[in-house]
Amino acid sequence: MTIMSFLLLIILFLVFFLYFSGLNPQDLTIYFWPEHSVTYSVAIIIVGAILIGLIVGYAAHLYGTVSHMLKHWRRDRLEKKAKEVGAIYREGVGRLLSGDIKRAHGLLQKALERDPARVDTYIAMANVHLQEGHPQEALNQLLKARSIEPRSLEVLFKLATTYEETGQDDQATQVYQDLLQIEGDNRKALRCLRDLHIRHGRWTEALALQKRILKAGPGANRLAEEKQKALYLRYEVAQQGLETAEADQAKGELKEIIKQDPAFVPARVTLGDVYRLQKRNDAAVEVWQEGYRQLGKSIFLSRLEEIYLANEDPATLLGLYRNFLNDRNDDLVLRLFYGKLCLRLEMVDEALEQLYAVESTGVESRQLHLLLAEAHRRRKRMDDAIAEYKKALGIDSHLRLGYICDVCEETVDEWRSRCPACATWGSFSLAGRKQIQDIPPVEMRAIHHGEREEWNEDQD
Repeated sequence: MTIMSFLLLIILFLVFFLYFSGLNPQDLTIYFWPEHSVTYSVAIIIVGAILIGLIVGYAAHLYGTVSHMLKHWRRDRLEKKAKEVGAIYREGVGRLLSGDIKRAHGLLQKALERDPARVDTYIAMANVHLQEGHPQEALNQLLKARSIEPRSLEVLFKLATTYEETGQDDQATQVYQDLLQIEGDNRKALRCLRDLHIRHGRWTEALALQKRILKAGPGANRLAEEKQKALYLRYEVAQQGLETAEADQAKGELKEIIKQDPAFVPARVTLGDVYRLQKRNDAAVEVWQEGYRQLGKSIFLSRLEEIYLANEDPATLLGLYRNFLNDRNDDLVLRLFYGKLCLRLEMVDEALEQLYAVESTGVESRQLHLLLAEAHRRRKRMDDAIAEYKKALGIDSHLRLGYICDVCEETVDEWRSRCPACATWGSFSLAGRKQIQDIPPVEMRAIHHGEREEWNEDQD
């Protein structure tokens, strides 16, 4: 506003005041307290009221302007601080990802000192402590983060996984349960908690969680897998029922599982075991025979061999094997089991016939060589037996003892500088070295000079 404009406003105000005073020459008495009053002209009182209103309005405007300026200043200050802390945090995370743990520790600690309420800094600091080998310090950082944001899913997941990594599964279970209290259909939390229950054999709890996972609606790419896992957990619950004398209920569940998945071998095997516990051997045999005919798994042959020999009925078992061979003449595993049975029954010639049939296909199997060695031994062909035992044990003319990786237990015949399985250098050592080293050495008592002469005289 220019000076001329300001003067014009004053002139207009004075003209208005004089005009209004001329129209209202009367005086007005105003009492503001008993026996206390003021008397002014009407024009002065009205103009004074207008001025007071303008002053109050201007004061309110001034207060709002100053408050806005203060808020803006504080916001700018906080944003500047947040940018600085964010830059330090990002640099610290970058150092962490680059493997510079010491530098990352210093930067993240600085970020925490500047802003102790920043949750993601605590999480990054926990990762630093984990890489430094200080899991308890990592947990302390995560617990601080949880105290700041107790409903943060990121913090809770990191805390739970850290508990798992440090072997504190009970604490991890509790954190996952707390997380599900916040978000009951969180699929990842449900799966992680389910896996914890599976790890500890809590099959009923795992199955209940699996049902919740299916209800939550897993993705289309995981639906079949989750349904299959539910089937497996139902099997484990049924098998657990056998230990608590709930055989009839378990039997019904196993039948339902087989109906839903006929290729699920454990359910068929266990159903036969249930029948055998109930002294219904014929039903058990029927289940295992059907299982072998449909799936061709060797566990059914083992179960059949066990039950027939326990009942001292090898003739029926031999007939069963021969019937199987008529239907599955090219099944080498069946011939191997048949040869083993013949050895148990001292039918060495027939055993050799079956084992030679397997060997003629070029199969190299430790079990095959052991059975051939035993057959040759029973025929007193010791050279052939020794040759087969050597093949079974992997012994050649150089008497190689083999090497094993101390990290992943990969075995090789020749020493290697780097393990092909776990990519660790210098990890191969003699197979069985630990067992040999763990045995305390035999203490040899020293023979003194006089004792040696005395011993020589006794020998003479």
